[in-house]
Amino acid sequence: MLLVRPLVLFLLHSYVVGMQPTQISQQASSPPHPPGEQTPLEKDNLSFPWSRLRLPRYIIPLHYHILVHPNLTSLHFTGSVTIQIDVQNNTNWVVLHSKGLQISKATILDKNLAHLSDQVLPCLHYPAHEQIAIFSPRVLSNGQKYFLYIEFGAELAEGFQGFYKSTYTTSSGEIRTLASTHFEPTSARTAFPCFDEPSFKANFSVRIRRSSDYISLSNMPIVKSVEVDDGLLEDQYAASVKMSTYLVAFVVCDFKSVTATTSSGVQVSIYADPAKWSQTHYGLEVAVKMLDFYEEYFNIHYPLPKCDLIAIPDFEMGAMENWGLTTYREQSLLFDPHTSSVSDQVRVTMVIGHELAHQWFGNLVTMKWWNDTWLNEGFARYMESISVEATYPELKAEEYLLSTCFAAVGHDSLNSSRPISSPAENPTHIREMFDTISYEKGACILHMLRHFLSEDVFQSGLVRYLRKYSYQNAQNQDLWDSLANTCSEDDFISGEYCYSKEQAHKNSYLLAGEHLNLTAVMNTWTLQKGVPLVIVKRAGPRLMLRQVRFLRTQLPSDPLWSTLQQGYLWNIPLTYKTDSSGTIHRHLMTTHTDSVDVGDVNWVKVNVDMTGYYVVHYEDGGWEEITKLLRENHTALSYKDRTHLIHNAFQLVTAGYLPPNKALDLIGYLHLEKHTVPLLQGLGYLEAVFHMIEKRRDEALVQNFRMYILQFFRGIIDQQTWNDEGSVSTRRLRSEVLSLACHLNDTPCLNEARRRFKDWLQSNGTLKLPTDVAPTVYAVGAQDDHGWASLMHMYKTSSSAAQKDKIMFALTNSRDKNKLHSLLDMGLEGQVIRPQDLPTLILSVAQNPRGHHIAWNFVKKNWKTLVQKFELGSSTINYILIGTTGQFSYPEEYTEVKLFFESIREDASQVKSPQLALDNLQKNVLWMQRNLETLKNCLNEKKILVTKD
Repeated sequence: MLLVRPLVLFLLHSYVVGMQPTQISQQASSPPHPPGEQTPLEKDNLSFPWSRLRLPRYIIPLHYHILVHPNLTSLHFTGSVTIQIDVQNNTNWVVLHSKGLQISKATILDKNLAHLSDQVLPCLHYPAHEQIAIFSPRVLSNGQKYFLYIEFGAELAEGFQGFYKSTYTTSSGEIRTLASTHFEPTSARTAFPCFDEPSFKANFSVRIRRSSDYISLSNMPIVKSVEVDDGLLEDQYAASVKMSTYLVAFVVCDFKSVTATTSSGVQVSIYADPAKWSQTHYGLEVAVKMLDFYEEYFNIHYPLPKCDLIAIPDFEMGAMENWGLTTYREQSLLFDPHTSSVSDQVRVTMVIGHELAHQWFGNLVTMKWWNDTWLNEGFARYMESISVEATYPELKAEEYLLSTCFAAVGHDSLNSSRPISSPAENPTHIREMFDTISYEKGACILHMLRHFLSEDVFQSGLVRYLRKYSYQNAQNQDLWDSLANTCSEDDFISGEYCYSKEQAHKNSYLLAGEHLNLTAVMNTWTLQKGVPLVIVKRAGPRLMLRQVRFLRTQLPSDPLWSTLQQGYLWNIPLTYKTDSSGTIHRHLMTTHTDSVDVGDVNWVKVNVDMTGYYVVHYEDGGWEEITKLLRENHTALSYKDRTHLIHNAFQLVTAGYLPPNKALDLIGYLHLEKHTVPLLQGLGYLEAVFHMIEKRRDEALVQNFRMYILQFFRGIIDQQTWNDEGSVSTRRLRSEVLSLACHLNDTPCLNEARRRFKDWLQSNGTLKLPTDVAPTVYAVGAQDDHGWASLMHMYKTSSSAAQKDKIMFALTNSRDKNKLHSLLDMGLEGQVIRPQDLPTLILSVAQNPRGHHIAWNFVKKNWKTLVQKFELGSSTINYILIGTTGQFSYPEEYTEVKLFFESIREDASQVKSPQLALDNLQKNVLWMQRNLETLKNCLNEKKILVTKD
C-alpha cells in the first residue's frame, strides 16, 4: 500500500478540481486564454502590498504543477508553474517568492480553470525581500481554492545555487554540460516562483523537457515521456508526497546509472558521469543497506518508490537530501578501489548515511523555521554515526563522534558562538545556520540525551516524533514532548504518540528520586550559547562541583569575565566513575555549585566516555592524579575517556587554566597507548601547536619542537608500514603518522616516500600506490619541479575525485611560493581546478608555512569575487575566513585582519564569521602570550626525559 501513496495523493488533487491527472497537468500549466485581446492591467498606481520578510499566512499552496525546459546550448531555461492555492482571507493579492526570474505572464483561475480577469495581471517585484505580488482585480474569497499560473525564464546560474549549469570532460576531451538544482535553504525561488518557506509544504508534479541525448531526473519516478515540439521529449513525473520547496530537485544530464532494490522494494540508483560508472557500486551497496537500516530503526517505511543518488561534477556542499533525488559531490558518493583510501570510504559511507537520515529527519518531518535548522542537521549528523556503526561496524564510526563533539566545543567556547536555536530571518542569516553549532553541537547534545534517557527511550521517542509530525513541521518543544511522552489534551491520541497529562507522571524519567522536566533541561542547551566547564575538587569523600561558562579567550582575572558569565547556567547530566567499581554514577547538576559523595577512592573520572557536552577541570592536584593513573594503568579508563582527558587538558591550556607542561605530562603515557583514537588525539594537538609555531619567526623553537615530536613518537613512527593492510583504525593511524613524520623532515620517512614516488613516476602512473600513504608520497614528490609538474599533469587527467584531492594536497605543500600563487590563480580561473575546490585549495595553501600570508592576501584581493561565487553567510565563506586567519598568532596580524573586516564593513556587519575569525585569532595570540615561554622551557626538559627513556 505504501508504494501507491503518491498516486493516491495525485488522484485526490485531481478530484478536487474534477479532472483527470493528465488534464490537470496539461491544462493547468497552459490555461485557456480568455476571449478577446488581453491588455495588461495598469500597475503604476499599485504599491507592493507586503512589507515583511516572511510571507503572509492566509494563502496556502497545495499543489504545484511545474514545467521546466533547460536549454543546455543557450544555457537558458523557461518554464511555467501552476500553483493550487487555498485562500484563508479575502484578498486581491498573492504574495510569493521569486528571485532573478523574468516573469512573462501571470494569471489566476478559479477551481474550474476559468480566468478571473480577461487582462494580464500585474506582477510587482520587491527584490530586497525576493518577493513578487500578483494583483487580482477580483477579490479572492476566503475558503476558496484557486490556481495561480505564472510563466517565467532565466539564465542557468553560474554558481552552485538554484538551477545551475555544471560540466564534465569526457575521455575524448569533449566538454559536456548538464543542469542541476540545489535549493536549500532559499534558492527554489530562483528556479520557479513559489512559497519558499519550509512550513509551506505542498505536493509537486514536475514535467521536464529535454533533447533525446539526455535524461532527466526528479524527486519521483517518471510516469511517461511524450514527444513535443521540435523533437523534444517531455518527461512527466508522478506527484510527490507533501514536502517543502527546498527539497524539490531536477537534473538534466547524460549520466549512466547502476540500480538495486531494498528489502522493502525501494529502487535505489546511483548516477554518475559515464566514465566514472565503475565508481558507483560501493555507494549503491551503502545506500541499500542504509535505507533498510533506517526503515527498521524508525519503524517507518521510506515513503517513495525510488531513491536516486547522483554525483554532480560541480557542487559546493558535501551533499543535499532532496527527497528521492539526493545530490552529492563526486568525492562524497564515488569510491574507486584503486585510488580511494579507507578515509575516503568512511567519508562516502557517512555522507550517504547523513543524507538518507534526512529522508526522515528533515524531509518527512521538517523544522517550522530555519531557527531550528539543528532539528534537521543535528539529527542527520548524529544518525550518520548510529547508522554506520550498525551497518558497517568495521569502520568504527563511534570513533569519529568524539572528534565531532571536540569540534563543537572548539567553536562554542568562543564568545561569538550562538545558541543552537537562533533567530534567522533573511537569506544571509539563514545560510549562517548551517554551521558547526547546528551540525556538530546538535549531534552532541542528542548523543548526551540518548545516554541520559537510555537507548530504548530515546529511540521510541524519536519514532513518536516522526509518526506524529509526518508530512508536517515541528520545533524544539515538539521533540521534547515526544521524548517525554507528554502532550496537550487536544493532542492526546490514546497513547500512540503521547500520553495524557494524568498519565504523564507515570512516564517521567526519574533521576535522584525526582521527576525530570525534560524541556527545562534541554532549553539550557538549545536556548543559550556556550559550553559549560565543570570544575571538580576532592574534599574527603565528597566531590565538590562548580560550573562556569567555558571561554578560551578570557580568564577569570579579565575585567569582562563576570559580564560574560552572567546568566549562564546549565542542567548538566553529570556522569562519573571511580576506581572502587565499574559503575557509572549519574547526577543532574542544576545549580552553579553542587557536590556528590564518591567515598574513599583513589581517582574520579567525570564525564564518562564524553557522553556529556561539557569540559572538566580537576583542581588541587586532580590532573596530577589523572596523569599518574595513565602512566601506571591507563587501561583502567576506556579509550574514549583517555581521549577525552587529552582533549580537555589541551583545551584548558588554551583557556589559561593549565600550563602546557601539565598537558605534555598527561600525554607522556602515549608510548604505552595501543588504541588509535587517543594516539591521534595527542598527536593532533602537538601537530596543531607545531603548525602555529612553524609560521612564527623562531627557527630554534621550530627545530626543538620538531625533534621533540619525532623523538617522542619514534616507536610509533617506526611501527608503520607503507601498505593498505590492517583495520580501519590501523590504517587511519598509518596515514596520519607518516604524513606528519615526513612533514617534520624525518629522514627515514622522506627516503621511503621519495623512493616510492620515483618508482611511481617511472611507471607513468601505472604503479598502484597504497592509498593510505599516497598523499604523503605525492607531497614529498611535489617538492621538486619535475615531480610537481608530473602531479599537475595527473591532476588534469585523473578521473578519480579521491585521487585529485590527494594530488591537490600535495601540490599545495610546495615550498615554491610562485607555485602556490599559480595554484590560487588556477582556482580562481576555474578551468583546471573547479570553483567548488577553490575553498579547500585556499585552506591548503594557508596551512603551508610558506603560504599562510599568500592565502590571506588572496582572500583580501578577491573578496568580492569569492562572495559572488559562494554567497555571503554560506559555510564556505565562513570556512575561508576562519581557516585563513586561524593560521595567525601575532598581535599585529590580529590588527591587520581587524582592519580588513572594517574595510568590508557592509558585508562584515551582516554575518557572524568575521567576529568568529577574530575571536579564533585572538585565541591564538593569547595562547602564545600565556604559554610560549613555558613551552620553550618544558621542551628542553622533555627532550632530556625522552632521551633517558
